[in-house]
Amino acid sequence: MNDLSRQATRLEAIGGRYDPWLTGAALALACLGVVMVGSASVAIGENLGVGPFHYLVRHVLFLGVGIVLAVVVMRTELKTVEKYNQLLLLGCFVLLLLPWLPGLGVSVNGARRWINLGLSRFQVVEAVKVIYIVWLASYLVRFRDDVTATWVAMLKPLGVAVLLVGMLLAQPDFGSATLLLAITAGMLVLGGVNLPRMSLPIVVGLPALAALAIFEPYRMRRITSFLDPWADQLGSGYQLSNALMAVGRGEWFGVGLGASVQKLNYLPEAHTDFIFSVIAEELGFVGVCMVIGLYALLVGRALYLGLKCVEMRRHFPGYIAFGVALWIGMQSFVSIGVNLGMLPTKGLTLPLVSSGGSSVMMTCVAIGLLLRVSYELERAERQRAVRQEAAPAAAPAADAGATSAPPARNAPRPAKAPVSAQASAPAGNPVSAAANVHGAAIGLRGRGTSRIEPTFGGFA
Repeated sequence: MNDLSRQATRLEAIGGRYDPWLTGAALALACLGVVMVGSASVAIGENLGVGPFHYLVRHVLFLGVGIVLAVVVMRTELKTVEKYNQLLLLGCFVLLLLPWLPGLGVSVNGARRWINLGLSRFQVVEAVKVIYIVWLASYLVRFRDDVTATWVAMLKPLGVAVLLVGMLLAQPDFGSATLLLAITAGMLVLGGVNLPRMSLPIVVGLPALAALAIFEPYRMRRITSFLDPWADQLGSGYQLSNALMAVGRGEWFGVGLGASVQKLNYLPEAHTDFIFSVIAEELGFVGVCMVIGLYALLVGRALYLGLKCVEMRRHFPGYIAFGVALWIGMQSFVSIGVNLGMLPTKGLTLPLVSSGGSSVMMTCVAIGLLLRVSYELERAERQRAVRQEAAPAAAPAADAGATSAPPARNAPRPAKAPVSAQASAPAGNPVSAAANVHGAAIGLRGRGTSRIEPTFGGFA
């Protein structure tokens, strides 16, 4: 018993390690964001009379708060977070209701997406993204057998997502609503829902989203201007045409850091939604490839960590990693696509790079979650290695103890093998009989304990 206690203490003392590739990619993007926000916001700050470094200082302050929040998350056990799964879902709905409270909610250009925190405004949907991913990960763990086998368990999270999307459309925030639906579908597929069953909600949902875009005049104008921004260059195509001019001016190596012309009050939202165009203009094609490569590394490493967690049967951390990877990957893809004229204009920031307090802080929290997943995965791998090393050493000691022990008097007779095992064994073949008895015992012991493991969107 003392040996077991010492081994348990040894296992508890084993720590993990935060993934260096993930940390490096996140730090590189955050540092790039500080530089580019400072470069892109100088003219905006001077034009508004708040000083050339106003937005840079705000961005650094929000990034500092985000790093503190990330450190707190990195030091929190994920099993502690998992205990509050029901409160997390309630928190999503409460947060989306806060902008409608008089005195707390803030309306900007007819959209009620923010709450007033005194020193700054906070866009609640950014926190909802993180909380919803954690809740959906816990749901897939609790009902992973049912999700892979029944319609009801698959439709429940889709129903929750539809309710949240309805609340987002009331603000209105079509971009975040679409992103939330895409995250839900992706996590369900990675959680084991087979693709034929998942195809029905997608077939129903896509026409509904298309109808919402077509029948809303300002959304329809964005779609038509995206198809031909030069048709109304000074009107509906103003943002995209200036973004494309910035991208074109960058050529291979850019015009130089700080030398952008389009950021001088020509390109709207140069420090937020269209910061990628400023990067393309100042750093050129090389800089664009560097940014895309950093996002590919970040998202790819998160997916790898999620896969490793699932392989070790640590499903909750694995699903969190999948969700954060889907979120950052799809949002960065949409933001870059908008700046390059590949997608209609949407108000989605470039994660960790664009200026925006809510987005920066909550993205840092998401990175903190990923780093915690990597820490616990590394710790679990080290603990498993220690157990595997201890097992061969314990086996000879157990054999020696069994050999030296005298036979007990009045020892109970061994139990008879099941009748089916006796009948199936050939006469005069004790080896075969023993194998049949062992197989029957394993069958009885394993009955009712099998689980359906995630198939990552299989067709079975």
